[in-house]
Amino acid sequence: MLLSIQQLHAQETEIQYLSGTGYQDTKEWEFMVSGGRNSGEWGTINVPSVWEQEGYGKYQYGIRFYGKPFPEGIADEVGKYKYSFSVPRDWEQKRVYIVFDGSMTDTEVRVNGRSAGDLHQGAFYRFRYDLTDLLKYGEENLLEVTVSKESSNASVNLAERRADYWNFGGIFRPVFLEALPPKHITRTAIDAQANGDFRAEVFLGNAASADLRVMAEITNAAGEIISKELSASVVPGGDKVVLEATYEDIAQWTAETPDLYQVRFGLYQEEQLIHEVEERFGFRTIELRASDGIYINGQRVLMKGVNKHSFWPESGRTLNRDLNYAAAKLIKEMNMNAVRLSHYPSDPEFLEACDELGLYVLHELGGWHGHYDEAVGRKLVQSLVTRDVNHPSVIFWDNGNEGGWNSELDTEFAKWDPQDRPVLHPQQLLNGVETMHYRSYGETQEYFRGDYIFMPTEFLHGLYDGGHGAGLYDYWEMMREHPRSGGGFLWVFADEGIARTDQDGRIDNQGNYGADGIVGPHHEKEGSFYTIKEVWSPVMVMEEDKIPNDFEGNFKVENRYDFTHLDECTFEWSLAEFYGPQEGKSGHKVISTASIAGPPIAPHQSGELHLDLPSNWRKADVLYLTTRDPNGQELWTWHYTWDKELNYLQAGKGAVKASETETSISVESGSLSVTFSKETGHIDQLTEAGNVISFGGGPRFIAARRGDRTLDGTVDPQFEKGMDRVYKEIPLSQHLISIALSKEENSVQVKAKYFGPMQEVLWTIMPGGLVQLDYTYEYNGSVELMGVSFDYPEEKVKSIRWLGEGPYRVWQNRIHGTRLDVWGNDYNDPIPGESFTYPEFKGYFHNWHWAAFQTEEGEILMANENPSTYLGVYSPRDGRDALLYTLPDTGLAIFEVIPGVRNKVNATDLVGPSSLPKQVSGTSKGRVYFTFKAR
Repeated sequence: MLLSIQQLHAQETEIQYLSGTGYQDTKEWEFMVSGGRNSGEWGTINVPSVWEQEGYGKYQYGIRFYGKPFPEGIADEVGKYKYSFSVPRDWEQKRVYIVFDGSMTDTEVRVNGRSAGDLHQGAFYRFRYDLTDLLKYGEENLLEVTVSKESSNASVNLAERRADYWNFGGIFRPVFLEALPPKHITRTAIDAQANGDFRAEVFLGNAASADLRVMAEITNAAGEIISKELSASVVPGGDKVVLEATYEDIAQWTAETPDLYQVRFGLYQEEQLIHEVEERFGFRTIELRASDGIYINGQRVLMKGVNKHSFWPESGRTLNRDLNYAAAKLIKEMNMNAVRLSHYPSDPEFLEACDELGLYVLHELGGWHGHYDEAVGRKLVQSLVTRDVNHPSVIFWDNGNEGGWNSELDTEFAKWDPQDRPVLHPQQLLNGVETMHYRSYGETQEYFRGDYIFMPTEFLHGLYDGGHGAGLYDYWEMMREHPRSGGGFLWVFADEGIARTDQDGRIDNQGNYGADGIVGPHHEKEGSFYTIKEVWSPVMVMEEDKIPNDFEGNFKVENRYDFTHLDECTFEWSLAEFYGPQEGKSGHKVISTASIAGPPIAPHQSGELHLDLPSNWRKADVLYLTTRDPNGQELWTWHYTWDKELNYLQAGKGAVKASETETSISVESGSLSVTFSKETGHIDQLTEAGNVISFGGGPRFIAARRGDRTLDGTVDPQFEKGMDRVYKEIPLSQHLISIALSKEENSVQVKAKYFGPMQEVLWTIMPGGLVQLDYTYEYNGSVELMGVSFDYPEEKVKSIRWLGEGPYRVWQNRIHGTRLDVWGNDYNDPIPGESFTYPEFKGYFHNWHWAAFQTEEGEILMANENPSTYLGVYSPRDGRDALLYTLPDTGLAIFEVIPGVRNKVNATDLVGPSSLPKQVSGTSKGRVYFTFKAR
């Protein structure tokens, strides 16, 4: 008779940690390293850790020694660890194993002076030794571990160490003891399909005998036992038991519905329970349909994914549960549904987070460009699969990366995986899935013409503020519409910048090698984070952001979920008024709000959402519409405006006076005094209340394009190498024809006419110091930057507050991801890849209405009559190596055209239609207002 397993926990595997459980939970061991910092003498070290972060050895980035198995100059320290521990005397009747979750790279283990077993090779894999006959029970034992940073096996070095990431040394994941009954369950492998079919292989090792049987009990997330009881006896001569059943009305696991079950296996000898283990799993089915797509539970699914390293600046590859879950939550926050473990197995806790939160996982065997030999590779495939086979989140096995696959190992995965998950070669066609990396937009179109599923496991290679979101809209529209698309995976989640203990904690991204993240090394959110979040939102409101004044509250919405009906989601709307420029506040004031359930729209369908807005809704300045998933998490917030006269700056009272000399025109309005040069037509001097405000030098017309473009915008391959990263101001003939002063009833006008693109500038100075500028320019041709600019010393600027889309800057090919509001940002000038203050102060800002700059001299307030233009706040800063762009200095500017931004691999013209230069023609007019207030 099966007793209630919940009442019999005494026979569970006993665990005793010899190390801590991860970063910020460690134990101190004795340690000595053979080379580098603090070498040659015994000291102490925290375990788990990488020894570089503990002050030992030498930092080294792998790619420097690319392709060389045993090069001169490599950091090849050997670390020796000692730790004393005791085990309970009653463990003498058990089998005791020591388990290492990860040690870099070759690891030799001795207990009480005797070898625990063969040398382990391979850094990122769980391995164990049987210590039963080596331990002193009830007494103190000595553990000695020797870890070689470099492997004696050439293939391990080429697979793991000669790569585009940091190489560390040390026992970087936990070490613990497992105590089990002499007869016990060694491992399990579960295959639970979406139709309710359940099959579990329960392995018993050498202790299997005919008097043993296994019984199982399955419970759902609420702890309720589902109906069928499972039981099977050991077949004589076998080492495993197979349990099978079919369940009805089960909840299926998907990334949208991560419903999990628990199964508790009990090993019985006759009627006595001798061992029990518990596993978590999900019912789900993976299917590759040739020349079609990836199907989860019968539904075609696109991967909206990202590549992810196991990394934290202060601890290298040593993480903890909180860090693993926080990373998974950030990935979900971007509306992603998938992650690739690049380029090695992650911590078990990260996969647990993927199971719970809902992420499809590409689980990868190490091999950056080199690959393991068969002898080592077979052992590591076994370790990888047997550790993680029961995770429902894992839907693919990746055999290496970009040539780092040993094809002889392709069939090894299925030996340990009863689900027979598909095996991929990232950057190669295998099993009907082409995963080629970093194709341009045009090349991607070509790949989609192939007779296979196309799913790039790396694309839009990020660097600094380039890639990721830049170009994603174009790529994604192509991917989601193509019948053979599998989606794709962005490179990469986070900057891999280490906080160097030999350099006072300086974040080192190894130049541009590690600075590829959507988020910074401490997961600081860059602008692309929000672009991805909007573009990959599974619910899309299709209305333009300018709604008509007779709008009746009806929005067209698309449900891009695969499994979730829209009535499971919530929509929240709010009407709000913006704070004005004189109020000194950021944000807005909500005047009306409501929350409603989504309409009954099935996955992959569209329909209508109706908002019951109040009759006076037009009195507000903006309508915000937020959609939340079934768990209440924000998917995205859209903003909507309508025709409404908004006078941000108004004239005051008093007289406006003007005077003229041979060289200048001077105008006074209240405490404002402006002097215009008759030679240039520009402001020569501006004072307010007698204090100088260094504003002037404009408006001057500016146009620029990439340095390798011809006059018609095409790329000339004869141009000097690297000019695709340099934007040059187009040399244009421009000079003043005339300047004239005129007086109106309550204002003074200064009109300048020019020969060249800038045709006319009209300054109108009104009472109270309000200045209106009207400008007209004409340019015909190909440009990537075009508008008018003004000079003001950047070093004098302290902050900006503005009404516009923000808080992040935009590029021509990264318009998505911002929201209309009043934002505030202190001046910052971070060096991309070296400092990580976001959002950046400098750059281009879309849909701006007004901007107030606080400076050392006072306030410069600008109001814009044409919000479709871009506000230019000085020139965006690239990294020291200028691998993305070098832009002309533009001061404070109003742009009609701004550039796109490239990624690390593809120049801007290769990233899709949104990245191409603009062909402009005809006359452009603009109007902007200014006020000035001295300190």
